[in-house]
Amino acid sequence: MTDLLIIGGGPAGYVAAERAGQAGLNVILFEKKEMGGVCLNEGCIPTKTLLYSAKTYENAVLGEKYGVFGDNIRFDYGKMISRKKKVVRKLVSGVESKMKMNKVNVVKGDAQIVGRSSEGIEITCNGEKYIGRNLLICTGSESAVPPIPGLSEAGEVVVTNREILEMTERPESLVVIGGGVIGMEFASFYNSLGTQVTVIEMLPEILGGMDLEISAALRDTYTKKGITFHMSAKVVQVDGNKVVFEKEGKSQAIEGEKILLSVGRRPVTQGFGLENLGVELFRSGIKVDEKMRTNVPGVFAAGDVTGFSLLAHTASREGEVVVNNLTGRNDIMRYNAIPGVVYTNPEVAGVGETEESAKAKNIPYKVAKLPMAYSGRFVAENEGGSGICKVLLGEKHEEVIGVHLLGNPSSEIIYGACIAIEQEMTLKEMQEVVFPHPTVSEIIKEVVFSL
Repeated sequence: MTDLLIIGGGPAGYVAAERAGQAGLNVILFEKKEMGGVCLNEGCIPTKTLLYSAKTYENAVLGEKYGVFGDNIRFDYGKMISRKKKVVRKLVSGVESKMKMNKVNVVKGDAQIVGRSSEGIEITCNGEKYIGRNLLICTGSESAVPPIPGLSEAGEVVVTNREILEMTERPESLVVIGGGVIGMEFASFYNSLGTQVTVIEMLPEILGGMDLEISAALRDTYTKKGITFHMSAKVVQVDGNKVVFEKEGKSQAIEGEKILLSVGRRPVTQGFGLENLGVELFRSGIKVDEKMRTNVPGVFAAGDVTGFSLLAHTASREGEVVVNNLTGRNDIMRYNAIPGVVYTNPEVAGVGETEESAKAKNIPYKVAKLPMAYSGRFVAENEGGSGICKVLLGEKHEEVIGVHLLGNPSSEIIYGACIAIEQEMTLKEMQEVVFPHPTVSEIIKEVVFSL
């Protein structure tokens, strides 16, 4: 009998498989597509590869600000797409190698849950039967498609994150429905390449859930870069390449060569026999406890399928929690220090409480913030650029409860704030940390000394 069966080879599944293999467990992982899941094949990695190409081009165009001049600066969209595919292939191969290294049996095919019996948990795939003591469900998520009239009739004009990554030509104009992380990253990419981008968002501000001041500052930056934003706007119809929306009681319309549908993702809970186990659902995902256990003994769930924190790094950690508990290490999943990053140019990163969430939870706090220009390295590398660093502290004990950044390279700095929150570091302890100089990360120390 197999110690652990895993359905889904995304960040939750393959990390759990790797850790379980390292611990000596017998593991079978089922994946019907490519290893790495949506993140590696249709999300995190391909988008960041393209965004880096766009950032390189944008930096070259603006090189004269740094005393660097070039003639006939141009980009090759086809080569950007080809490089993206090469990067994805290389990393997929890397994940496959990790599975072999840790003696994980990877079965390519459409796994179906038959049920649970006295023998164990039964799964079929490619006509074969598999029995396991434990099952980890990591089926991930898929793009949400709202019931907007005319959407299905628009054909290839409407794309999701999957189809837009496969386009071979850059659109001259793009309408993005949804101003969340995915929508803003694609808006950033195509804006850098000269596409006329319009973002339509139902909420009053982009990047819902992130610090509102930071989100507003990013929107202001991209407004200056030429992106048109329609906030508090509800899309009511798609008519060919035209998006009709209502804003302030009035109907408006905007046309785009392509329309990117980016209104969120939903857990995949159907199509693999989940109903045969009697697993309890919560909202749109599988209900789990702090150890990622479902209501069915021996059945766990991790990653986007839980519908809680739809981030690759959250999924990986959830998979680790499952394996740790299976191998005798008491471990629980904590969500107080999960970082969120938006890889626009400039980048946005945040972790912990925002001012809005602290107020909603009635958490007494105090805040300190400074422009990123207080960092010498930031000024040296971001000519004319602006940004913000904000630190939230608990009012009573002055422990770090939130850190939020706008400015490059926020994505590479935020992990330090995650550690500070995880370790409940206080203002005094943060002030005693030695930061390397000159680095942009020093902005955090500047902020904590500004109180």
